[in-house]
Amino acid sequence: MTKNDILNSNDIKILVDRFYEKVQKDTTLGYLFNNVAQTNWQVHLPKMYAFWEVILFGTGSFKGNPMMVHKELHNKSPLTEKHFNHWFAIFSETVDELFEGENAENIKYSASNIASNLMYKVIHT
Repeated sequence: MTKNDILNSNDIKILVDRFYEKVQKDTTLGYLFNNVAQTNWQVHLPKMYAFWEVILFGTGSFKGNPMMVHKELHNKSPLTEKHFNHWFAIFSETVDELFEGENAENIKYSASNIASNLMYKVIHT
């Protein structure tokens, strides 16, 4: 069965929702979102839709400071390279499950760079 590429904001919503369904149940990452950050999903998910729309399409209205948020989380419960690498693995797997095409590859490439940059700046500075 042929999968479609990520073409619009609805596709991003499908990807983000599925990704965070997995993260919430994940043994490596779930506790960070559920227990440490006590994520309000009604607030977080729309922010992530907007974030990825800006990253992939250059449109959208993301407002936030991901670096600050991750540094604050790191201060509460130390993040490791394993966390960032695992986050990317789940993200990439989710993209591949749902989509294929140039935008799907681009969002994985962007996610890899974002994870690497956050990991370096949060853990090593």
